[in-house]
Amino acid sequence: MDKFTVEEINLMCVFEFEGQDRKGMIADIKNVIPHIQDSDMVELAGQVLGKLETMSDAEFAEVALEAAE
Repeated sequence: MDKFTVEEINLMCVFEFEGQDRKGMIADIKNVIPHIQDSDMVELAGQVLGKLETMSDAEFAEVALEAAE
């Protein structure tokens, strides 16, 4: 499993809320992609989705979702 980049973690933090699970985050990101007008952000969201879809729930639980400044 490839580690997430700082940019990917920051994107995931936008979608993280108390009790959010991997499948919920996947659904939320997929729902937002059609509304993103920046091609780089669409690409980043796609990268995040690819990693989220191939990892297990246990692996997701170990990801530290702390935004970098």
